[in-house]
Amino acid sequence: MTHHPLSRRSALLGAAAVAGLALWERPAEAVGAAAFDAARERWVSMLAGGSYNAAYTDKTQAVEGSAYAVLRKLKPTPGRPSLWPDLPLADPSTGNFNRAYNRMRTLALGWATPGTAMHRDGQVAETAVSALDFLYEHAYHEGLDRRGSNWYWWEIGVPRALTDTCALLYDGLPKDRLVRWLRPLRRWCPDPERRVSHPGVVETGANRAGKAMAVAMRGLLTHDARLIKRARDAVSDLLRPTRGPGDGFYRDGSFIQHDVYPYNGSYGVDYLESVAKLIAMLARSPWEITGIGNVFDIVDRSFIPFVFDGLMMDCVRGRQISVQGHRDYHSGQKTVEAVLNLLEAAPERYAQRWRPLVKGWLTRNQAIPYDTLAPLPSIAEARALLADPSVPVGPRMTGTYVFADMDRVVHRRPTWAYAIAMSSERIGAAEAMNRENLHGWHTGDGMTYLYTGDLTHWNDELWPTIDPYRLPGTTVDTRRRADLRHGKRRLPPTPWAGGVALDGEYGVAAMKLIADGSSLRAKKAWFLLDDAVIALGTGITASDGRRVETIVENRNTHDTHPPLTQGDGWVHLSGVAGYAVLGGADAKVIRKKRTGRWRDIDKGATTGGDKTAITRHYTTILIDHGVDPRRARYAYAVLPDASVTQTAAYRGRVEILANSGAVQAISRDNVVAAVFWRAGTVETADGPLAADGPCALLLHRDSERVRLAVSDPSRTADEVRIKLPWRVKSVKENDRSVRRSKGAVKVELGGSRGHAHTAVAHL
Repeated sequence: MTHHPLSRRSALLGAAAVAGLALWERPAEAVGAAAFDAARERWVSMLAGGSYNAAYTDKTQAVEGSAYAVLRKLKPTPGRPSLWPDLPLADPSTGNFNRAYNRMRTLALGWATPGTAMHRDGQVAETAVSALDFLYEHAYHEGLDRRGSNWYWWEIGVPRALTDTCALLYDGLPKDRLVRWLRPLRRWCPDPERRVSHPGVVETGANRAGKAMAVAMRGLLTHDARLIKRARDAVSDLLRPTRGPGDGFYRDGSFIQHDVYPYNGSYGVDYLESVAKLIAMLARSPWEITGIGNVFDIVDRSFIPFVFDGLMMDCVRGRQISVQGHRDYHSGQKTVEAVLNLLEAAPERYAQRWRPLVKGWLTRNQAIPYDTLAPLPSIAEARALLADPSVPVGPRMTGTYVFADMDRVVHRRPTWAYAIAMSSERIGAAEAMNRENLHGWHTGDGMTYLYTGDLTHWNDELWPTIDPYRLPGTTVDTRRRADLRHGKRRLPPTPWAGGVALDGEYGVAAMKLIADGSSLRAKKAWFLLDDAVIALGTGITASDGRRVETIVENRNTHDTHPPLTQGDGWVHLSGVAGYAVLGGADAKVIRKKRTGRWRDIDKGATTGGDKTAITRHYTTILIDHGVDPRRARYAYAVLPDASVTQTAAYRGRVEILANSGAVQAISRDNVVAAVFWRAGTVETADGPLAADGPCALLLHRDSERVRLAVSDPSRTADEVRIKLPWRVKSVKENDRSVRRSKGAVKVELGGSRGHAHTAVAHL
């Protein structure tokens, strides 16, 4: 093995001795070179590991194989120009220059990873220097015009890949070249808070965090403390919750990017990953990020509720669901990695909960090859956690979470989870950008996501093969749709979407459906119980001459049709759930194989899927409302993990109190749940329950007490007066907005943005 003769020490000494060589953009501002080097070396250690460990041979070989594949195919052609034959660089709109820098990062990772055959090989370093020179001259320098290509590649994609590459190769690089290659960042990524290509745009969320990473790394590589401080301050500002509207983290755990889209599982994960690594990289340095308490709360509120055994729920991954190379387990792995990075800095009250939680995710999800997804350092930390006998394997978390600021609800039980994706005049129904998510028409129309022990359901080629007109939970007409257009926003013209939760065990969700390009209207509600989800629909009306359906389920069963049992008004799908029709038309079952291609749903320049035909088996359960229904209704129960016997007997377990345009309500045991679309009354076993305005309501009676939770998903009511079926003597343990009023309960709702108000009423 050969070694590059230029060591880090000799490079620094030589640089200092060369008169007039502008190696650094600014003086180190009284910060010694050792501080810059220590932080940079921490970063490299997070990317490539600090030393070779034979226990990680498989991962090391994978890194080495990818790097050698890049090296073997390298064939600089100045006349074309291209570094690799499949990535011509003349037209920036192809995104090939962004891909080229990503390949350079892969090569640099192979060079920097201990245990690879090319580790610190001098010839490989020289080849990389020549390649980076080539890219600077032909693809990315400060004098170029981006010519209408994606701003992201110029301001975030290439800067992140380039700074990683330079950090990994640092000890093998001539420092004058390094400064030259980084010079374009002074034009394209000078400030984490500013978008160069669109003056006036202030960067938020993941975009700001990504730019902060690039700016901080440029500061470390060029010994410019000013840049590192700029990056640190930009990230610190992001840690404060926003009240909205628009991008950022909200106190209820919502995360919005691109103004109106829920994105915890995509842009949010990228944000968390960047911030966690910045915190770790700058720890114990002159630029240490302080006041980071909010980031630990953000992990609890905005990420953990959406992770199911290491999988990130698709309901918050936006258009990334259509990207072939980014599955739920990729986003989940990034979340695991971020939590592991934060554990060292986390207060013990967080660490005590997170360690068992992450160990549970990794233990239960053996189907996901974490060791092939994560970088070596995270693999080492994950294996150490798994091997630590003092850390128990944490169970799946339970609870009901209403994210009022992004129209999402998540209901988690010990063996399953259920998520609901809604939309409104505040939250977009589906984002399509860069020719991605072309068939995401109905993903925000009340789509439901059932998570069970089958951890491959959502990531086993589902999105290119599922019928996009029959997504579970939705009520749709059957009109054919054109591909979603780039940047088109659909904000349904209704404020009605949201819900309420009580005791972490029960929930209500509701939305008014105003279909896109259709006369279809409906009122949809879900009641989330400890062992079931009850779905009610009412006012289903259309007049376009097309058939309307409500999709109870559309399950990817992979390469076979599992056993299916049907009875009078119920269906049981082995290994998944039972489904009981509680009123209205009978359910129809369709079993068929479906074939699709990732290219059908993503034609993006840098993300576009391949054209390989993929086939999967589906079991679809639907309720047919016929052509042009008038005030049609439905009622069904989803019973995850139920047996055939439990499914067949379920209809007697729950009582539907109302399913009308005024009220939708159910009761079971000591729980009453209702959605009042307007003032109305519903009869319960104990007497009338009434509200004088719109609200979502949960009641749980326990002897002489009733715990209650109320919200206004319509965001139109200043207050609501609720008359319970029982005489209320007093209201205690209450939010200040809840009080007793003439034997009833009055709740002040104005300004609460759909969030819950809770109290205990004594009878």
